[in-house]
Amino acid sequence: MTELLLKNVRPFGGGVTDILIRDGRIARIGLGDAGTVAIEDGGGAIAIPGLIEAHAHLDKSLWGMGWQVHQAGPTLEDKISTERRLRREWNIDPARQSARQVALAASHGTTAIRSHVDIDTDQKLWCFEGVSATRQRFRDVMDIEIVAFPQSGLMIRPGTLELMDEALANGADVVGGLDPCGIDRDPKGQLDAIFGLAQKHGKPIDIHLHEADDLGAFSMEMIIERTRALGMRGKVTISHAFCLGMADRARAASLTEQLARQDIAIATTAPASRAVPAAAEMRAAGVRLCAGSDGIRDTWGPYGNLDMLERALFIGLRNNFRHDADVEYALQICTQGGADVMELESYGLHEGAFADIVLIDAETVAEAVAARPKRKLVLKRGKPIARDGQALFSVE
Repeated sequence: MTELLLKNVRPFGGGVTDILIRDGRIARIGLGDAGTVAIEDGGGAIAIPGLIEAHAHLDKSLWGMGWQVHQAGPTLEDKISTERRLRREWNIDPARQSARQVALAASHGTTAIRSHVDIDTDQKLWCFEGVSATRQRFRDVMDIEIVAFPQSGLMIRPGTLELMDEALANGADVVGGLDPCGIDRDPKGQLDAIFGLAQKHGKPIDIHLHEADDLGAFSMEMIIERTRALGMRGKVTISHAFCLGMADRARAASLTEQLARQDIAIATTAPASRAVPAAAEMRAAGVRLCAGSDGIRDTWGPYGNLDMLERALFIGLRNNFRHDADVEYALQICTQGGADVMELESYGLHEGAFADIVLIDAETVAEAVAARPKRKLVLKRGKPIARDGQALFSVE
């Protein structure tokens, strides 16, 4: 039996208390010693559950490879084709690069990641195998969920479906999809294929939907209908969902109501450059909302750092959140929201939960989001994995 006592911490910015951790779980929240082997004094820091990165691309970052001049053109197809070319040219090794991102994410307080991993007829299973190796290597410090993702298209690249099927049979956790109209130009074919894979393997679905306005609404309605018809309520996520930011608010409200009825979750990155789902409207309608960094420092763009506390800030800014309660909801999207979508077992700050805990020096949760101080301590199953903004494990 291993024990750790976190003394003088404030769960979610509340009163000072202690958290007793036993064998990787929270055994007690309350003041008092317990003859523990180890004690960590939080010094009045806020305690929150581990941050959840619910939309990442661990296989494609250039992090740690030096600065590279951006080459991709402005369209989605430009970015996809440029990335496909540069993967081998620049040796963007998915095992090496995903490992670097695990350490980066941990340093910022993330304890679980859902990563979309490219599968296509050029790369085949190279990216999946690389991220799978990282998942196994760092299984004690990070929960990693892999989405088999047809980044280059599914119907337009024959053979991709079979590769996705193979990845799902060999450990991929989620079936991915991408712009059924805009990329594949065959919404029925793509959705039949990915829902078919989900049914075959008993896996959930996470579909990138960049399509805006009426086109995106059309694709979203098809996704909703298949979710209903196939009894997959609560097992589908739509990432980005830019169409929900359309000018036609009545239609957006109708889509939101349908999403809630089928318990289809939305994953947002809260980008500054696109219309996005309105977080307050999603919450009021009962739509589950999670968040992620998307790709960081990659061939698509030079930005990002896998800091989900900063992502909560972006959500607050993008949704004009100013009151403390609203800012706290932005953080909830990046914690409990992601945990719900990933269906993480025993998540949270309560007795019996896994001790995935982050300590932050701030007066309130809202200040923690606004100021984004270095994470004082990060625990995974009760063991320190990062301290003062630095991972405590090596990836090189």
